[in-house]
Amino acid sequence: MTKRQSTYIATGREKEVFRSAWQCGLPVLLKGPTGCGKTRFVQTMAEELARPLITVACHEDLTAGDLVGRFLLQSGDTKWLDGPLTRAVRTGAICYLDEVVEARADTTVVVHPLADHRRELNVERLGEHLLAPDEFMLVVSYNPGYQSVLKDLKPSTRQRMVAIELAYPDPAIEVQILCNETGIDEALADLLVRMGQAIRTLDHEGLAEVASTRTLVSTALLIKAGLPLREAAEAAIAGPLTDDPVATRQLLELVKAYVA
Repeated sequence: MTKRQSTYIATGREKEVFRSAWQCGLPVLLKGPTGCGKTRFVQTMAEELARPLITVACHEDLTAGDLVGRFLLQSGDTKWLDGPLTRAVRTGAICYLDEVVEARADTTVVVHPLADHRRELNVERLGEHLLAPDEFMLVVSYNPGYQSVLKDLKPSTRQRMVAIELAYPDPAIEVQILCNETGIDEALADLLVRMGQAIRTLDHEGLAEVASTRTLVSTALLIKAGLPLREAAEAAIAGPLTDDPVATRQLLELVKAYVA
């Protein structure tokens, strides 16, 4: 299977803001719902700025040591292994901490000196203070609608960053994305986008998330692979979005309405 080349299609001036932040040595906070293109946006900007990208998928067990590095025992010897954040600082890469609030609170202690005028990473176990080169950039993301109050970013962290808010694209742009990403025709892409728009208006407590651009791309890929539209939509949209029987039934009825 040949991988199709993909690009991020801007919906506003997010590229200009990101590029200006990089030139000024400022970190960026990406806000937006699940599947709206935050990761794709960072990948595209790293390519346009000709910088390597190191991505960290944050989770509740991620510690500051995981980001900075640790000593490991290898063949009877103790050796230091840089973590992804340290590698990014040393190489002048863009370090992307995806869903940063999922990580343990001690990670912000490491991030703060990098995110202000100091642009410094303290590697305590090595006794090193690494000054980030001009090319280095810190990018973090989170989903304000999904995170609980207990997992929100602290004001002291947020105020160190330039915020870029992303949302699901306008229908015309979303149609273009589906065509570019999957190779389906415009009529089918338009139908899927209209279906996605309808799902995003549903209000049901069993539906924590809505049909993202990502789920629409997955649906289109299944159709491209030979699945009927209804079966593809049920597998890539209705199934993953909820386990609630009432919400599932509501989604399936909506899918049937667009397939009929």
